[in-house]
Amino acid sequence: MALTSSSSSSAITALLKPHLQLSNEPIISFSPSFFTLSSKPLLSSSKPNVKINFFSSQTAVSLKWRTEASIFSGLFTKSKDIKTLKDELFDAIAPLDRGAEAGPEDQQRVDQIALKLEALNEIKEPLKSNLLNGKWELLYTTSQSLLQTKRPKFLRPNGKIYQTINVDTLRAQNMETWPFFNQATANLVPINARRVAVKFDYFRIVGLIPIKSPGSGRGQLEITYLDEELRISRGNRENLFILKMVDPSYRVPL
Repeated sequence: MALTSSSSSSAITALLKPHLQLSNEPIISFSPSFFTLSSKPLLSSSKPNVKINFFSSQTAVSLKWRTEASIFSGLFTKSKDIKTLKDELFDAIAPLDRGAEAGPEDQQRVDQIALKLEALNEIKEPLKSNLLNGKWELLYTTSQSLLQTKRPKFLRPNGKIYQTINVDTLRAQNMETWPFFNQATANLVPINARRVAVKFDYFRIVGLIPIKSPGSGRGQLEITYLDEELRISRGNRENLFILKMVDPSYRVPL
């Protein structure tokens, strides 16, 4: 006799029923939106469903990886931008004789590059950073008191000019070389984490004759960019100073 589909199903169910009633093993069920692991028995059970959303777990890991990758990519891009801007800055100031040969367009170009670097500055409290310690060579400035462009060239500072800073003692020293070898030392009084009042106490003519400051030798200096090789500062008279590190171990003499 042929079996109908309903009678066939009934027969199969009757044969498997004892086994199905004993089965309580977890099974994997598939859903369009996520995979779940279910401990639901094949037949009725009083135990609650337990579901683990694999998709959510994988998404969390993926999002974490993307976030970390994005941060790394951002840091790499920022570092690349800083290097490019520094190279551009060094190229711009190289022919300007420390600023003495800079025209208005040159000054504007240098200032614009400096502003871009200042916007990427990572040292937010330079007066607390050991990167500030040591001897720095002045590469460029707009300060006429240093450039002395109204004097004949042979009466200007023609050699290198250095500035040394001790972060721990808040002392600074300016040093000219050829032809005058003048020096000046000063106390630095913090105004905030990046700006100091500069109070000169002694000057040395030709590096030998000490002269006590009359008290009028004062100013302010803000450190707007700092890393291991470059420092950008701005004075209270809107003068720009760009310096490179030459000796991180040098100290201002007591």
